[in-house]
Amino acid sequence: MELDIGADDALIVVDLQVDFLPGGRLAVADGDSIVAPIEALADRFANVLLTQDWHTPHHISFASSHPGRQPFELITLDYGPQVLWPDHCVMGTHGAEIVSPALLTKAQLVLRKGYNESVDSYSGFREADRSTLTGLAGYLRERGLKRLFITGLATDFCVNWTAQDAAANGFETIVIEDLTRAIDTNGSLASARDDMDKAGVRRISQAELLVG
Repeated sequence: MELDIGADDALIVVDLQVDFLPGGRLAVADGDSIVAPIEALADRFANVLLTQDWHTPHHISFASSHPGRQPFELITLDYGPQVLWPDHCVMGTHGAEIVSPALLTKAQLVLRKGYNESVDSYSGFREADRSTLTGLAGYLRERGLKRLFITGLATDFCVNWTAQDAAANGFETIVIEDLTRAIDTNGSLASARDDMDKAGVRRISQAELLVG
């Protein structure tokens, strides 16, 4: 089924940043291939929002903050399981920059997340403690935006968590799956797809979109 893009729809572009592209500190394979198609798609939306990973140095999610630990190990913190990452998207660094000037120009909001040193934040809606809110849901409601199309990096982490939280907040939520790319560590992609399906998140391809 093809979908019209309307005035109360929003495109959310998740973490399209230097460190997540090939050559970056936490590179997502083939991540650079979705930049131009997302830019083109953004031109068809009246409402475009970006999320941006914005970590402190020595963030709790960095393996370097835990002596003896390695990237991609799983540990348990006060708020639950935490994958340890290479240092990435440190605030003010080149790696944290949004890769697309065109998207920055088009965006009505750039929401920074992960700046709380003691809690990770995959979702654009709430931090990994699952209680600290970002204010994004309120912003969207006050703008009268009802249906969210989500793209970006990475499918199995920040896209997944943002999509699940969008649906939990009552928004019709659609992930444009061919405009995302995954890290896929320890079965994370299959798990993310299952979680999104259970949350009522629809997954489509960009070919299913029409100009409204």
